[in-house]
Amino acid sequence: MSDNRPALGVGMVGYAFMGRVHSQAWRSVGAFFDLPVAPVMAVLSGRSQDRTAAAAADLGWAAVENDWKELIKRDDVDIVDICTPGDSHAEIAIAALDAGKHVLCEKPLANTVAEAEAMVAAAERAAERGVRSMVAFNYRRVPAVALARQFVAEGRLGDLRHVRAQYLQDWIVDPEFPLVWRLQKDKAGSGALGDIGSHIVDTAQFITGQRLTGVSALTETFINDRPLAEESAGLAAGAAEDADSTGTVTVDDAAVFIGRLSGGALASFEATRFATGRKNAMRIEVNGSLGSLSFDFESMNELWFHDHTLPAEEAGFRRILVTEGGHPYAGAWWPPGHGLGYEHTFSHEVKDFLEAIGSGTNPAPSFADGLRVQQALAAVERSAADESRWTPIP
Repeated sequence: MSDNRPALGVGMVGYAFMGRVHSQAWRSVGAFFDLPVAPVMAVLSGRSQDRTAAAAADLGWAAVENDWKELIKRDDVDIVDICTPGDSHAEIAIAALDAGKHVLCEKPLANTVAEAEAMVAAAERAAERGVRSMVAFNYRRVPAVALARQFVAEGRLGDLRHVRAQYLQDWIVDPEFPLVWRLQKDKAGSGALGDIGSHIVDTAQFITGQRLTGVSALTETFINDRPLAEESAGLAAGAAEDADSTGTVTVDDAAVFIGRLSGGALASFEATRFATGRKNAMRIEVNGSLGSLSFDFESMNELWFHDHTLPAEEAGFRRILVTEGGHPYAGAWWPPGHGLGYEHTFSHEVKDFLEAIGSGTNPAPSFADGLRVQQALAAVERSAADESRWTPIP
C-alpha cells in the first residue's frame, strides 16, 4: 500500500446504531483493502455535546461538532457520512454536495419522493465537478448476495420467472415497547416499509438487474399506541417515567406487496417487525428457467443454488459457503470457512465508495438508484391506501 495516497477527511453526522457500524467500517477498511485514498476519521457531529464527545472517544473520531452545518464548513472534511433519521437526509446531503463534499447517505435515501428527487439533482450537479455520492444499501455487499448477482448476470438462472423477498424481524412485538423515532412518520417517513422493505426492494433489483415496475400492496399497523420513549439507542429504548404517557404510532408495522419486474418476472415482498422469532431474516429466492438461488441473512455466509440443467436424479439445492478467496469481497478477510458478519458489509460499502472516489467514477448504488427505491415505496403506500389497486412505478 502506497504511503503517497491522498488523505480524505471523513465527517460523520449521527453516532447511534448506524453511526457505530459506519465508524467500525471507517476504522477497519484500510487494514484489509488496498485503497487509492486514505480515509481519516476527522469529525463526528451530534446534537448532544456530552454524548457526541463520548461517542467520538469510543469510536475513534478526532474532533466533535454539535452542528452539522459547521462540520460541512470544515476544511479537514472531504466526505460527509450521513447516519441520521430520514427526515434530515435531504437537507444535509444537498448542503454537503453543494459545498463540494462527497456524500455517503444511509437508506432509505429520503422520506419522500420529492426529497429524493432534490437529492438526485444535487448529486448530478456535484458529479459535474467530480464530487461523488452513494446511498448505503449495505446488503448488496454481502458476499453471497454479490455472488447471486454474478450468477444471474452470467445467465445461470436463465429467464427469471419469480422473485420472493422477505425481511422479517420481531423487535417491536411487545406492546409496551416505547414510541421510538422509527415509529413516527415525520422522522422515519414510513415504518417497516421504508426501514427494511427498502432493503429487499433494492436487493431484488440488484440481484436481478431489473427494476420493479408496479405493485399491489397491503400495509398494517398492529399496535396503534405505545408508551413515550425516554431515550433510545439502536433498536433498544426505555419508556418515560410517566407510565400513562402514550403516543400514536404513525407508520406501518408490516407491508406485503406483489409486483412485476421489468423483465417480466413476478415478485412478492414482505416486510414486518412482527414475525415472532425472526431477528434479522432478510431473505430472497429467485427462480429461473435454468435454475434457482436462495439466500437468508441469518445464514449470511451461505448461498443455496439449484442447477436445473442437471438430471433430475442429481438435481437439488446445494449449499455454497461463500468464504473462498475468489468470492466477492471474501478474499480480503480470513481463510476459507471463517465466516464474515454484519459489520463487514459496511467495510465493503466504504471500500467501494472510496475506490470510486479514487478512480473518478460514480459509485453504486447512486442517489438515482435510491430514488427508484423511494418511488417503489411511494407506490406501495398509494396502493395500500387505495384498496390495493395496481399502481405503476415511474
